[in-house]
Amino acid sequence: MKDIAKEFSDVIAKRHWSEKYQKLTQTALQDSDVQQFIQEHQDQLNADILNNNLDAIYEFVQAKSNRDKFAVGYEPKLIIANHAIQVVYQPNQQLVAQKKQQELERKFMTIDMASDIRQANLDDYAQGAAGRQESYAAALNFILKYSQKQPQFIPGLYLYGKLGVGKTYLLAAIARELVAKDVSVLLMHFPTFAVQMKSAIQDNSVLTKIDQIKAIPILMLDDIGADSLSSWIRDEVLGVILQYRMQEKLPTFFSSNLSMTELQAHLAINQRGDQEDLKAARIMERIHYLSHEVIVSGPNRRFN
Repeated sequence: MKDIAKEFSDVIAKRHWSEKYQKLTQTALQDSDVQQFIQEHQDQLNADILNNNLDAIYEFVQAKSNRDKFAVGYEPKLIIANHAIQVVYQPNQQLVAQKKQQELERKFMTIDMASDIRQANLDDYAQGAAGRQESYAAALNFILKYSQKQPQFIPGLYLYGKLGVGKTYLLAAIARELVAKDVSVLLMHFPTFAVQMKSAIQDNSVLTKIDQIKAIPILMLDDIGADSLSSWIRDEVLGVILQYRMQEKLPTFFSSNLSMTELQAHLAINQRGDQEDLKAARIMERIHYLSHEVIVSGPNRRFN
């Protein structure tokens, strides 16, 4: 088997090229990756092809040697296309991981949640504590049915349980699984959102903020029922969002320290102490339609 690289080196030595150019060329040909490329493609290469594509070989060696300055984030690779040697650039592992994280952040949106919430993992949740079997199974069931794009509406989950049992973590773990299936999710801390909506009155952005939220494919409202709500937040903000999602059949998730029955009693009393049973019942009708109640039990993990 002839040595194409050596054959081409002999050709270079006979050419009246400058000494510097010859040296650069010979150095490029002696690169271990170039040698391996030539060896692997001997049946497709000859001295003429190497001669006509020396610029590509030189570019490859230079790019490989100067990764921090040349095509940062990409790895050069030699290929043969149309009887010519070409350099292509493929994202390296670091860039792939970075793009994956960017895609995760784009699809997995949060409002006023802990910065590490996107790292939640469903397997870790299942192994984290006793008493999570029912909620774990409910989460898997939803993910399976929703990812199968079944024609019927698939309600989300209403997760309730004591403080620190992992409700928020489970929401985030579900969100991460859905994002991996190319589904956009918004997870937000509802009490903080309610405060922000009051501030939005001043700059007339209430409707804009509601419109940005209500049509998200998967909406997760964390810690609903933690604070008492004004009638306006309950009816004109929460009610409008839930009404739209019910009409459009968009799954909605909730987490709360209160059961659905307890939440209805909580929503019936506004911040002024007024009893508004009918309005609370209307909100709960929508929550019942949009989600399935699941208890989350286990020890308080925040202090373990």
